[in-house]
Amino acid sequence: MEQSINIEQIFGTLRKHGRLIALSTVVCTLLAIIFTFFLITPQYSASTELLVNRKQSSDANVQWNQVQTDVQMINTYKDLITKPIIMDSVAAKINTGKSDKLSNDQIASKISITNNQNSQVFSVTAKADNAYTAADIANMTATTFQKKAPKIMSGTDNVSIISKAKPDLTPVSPRKKMNILIGIIFGLILGLIVAFVREVMDKTVKDESFLTEELGLTSLGVVNNIAPKDLIKKAIMKTTNLSRRG
Repeated sequence: MEQSINIEQIFGTLRKHGRLIALSTVVCTLLAIIFTFFLITPQYSASTELLVNRKQSSDANVQWNQVQTDVQMINTYKDLITKPIIMDSVAAKINTGKSDKLSNDQIASKISITNNQNSQVFSVTAKADNAYTAADIANMTATTFQKKAPKIMSGTDNVSIISKAKPDLTPVSPRKKMNILIGIIFGLILGLIVAFVREVMDKTVKDESFLTEELGLTSLGVVNNIAPKDLIKKAIMKTTNLSRRG
């Protein structure tokens, strides 16, 4: 019985504050749409892949050791790529002929390096607010690193580019559908929270059970609510009867 009453109260609250919940959902959804389509700058991604593989020996054991060494060197390469020794050259080439120049740190922050476990291939991915800029940064970083790696690593020439980055005109962010869905869910949850908080904070007497069950008072009677038009009608009838008696 108690459970059914609680469920009735929940649905009653939802019906009572339905407009508030709907308004909150609509407003948050509209805000999500505005931020997604008009305020957030789209970001584009481009990737190039590099292979770390030195000339293999004819000895199988030596080959395996060389492969393992190359795989381990990728971790060093991942740290080295975004350092100034590489970024200085990349920034100089990327900024050539451009008025809005990017610093080394700005370019480095746009680059991420990933590789699969035990793989000799790793990817250089660049994100920017322009698809062609992203591709240029990825390709320029890979090319610069390939040229400088043998000097930096004392003659170890084992890096080759196996695929170049191409401009992808489909932005990777913002995720429009996801953002709108988040706006809908957030608005709905916000509306529900506000509705139930208002209901809990509402201390007005709603019915007789509130007095008897919640406050423990004794009910002496019930005064029915009379509509104003009924009061006016009764007043007119009473006046008419009095005039007739007079």
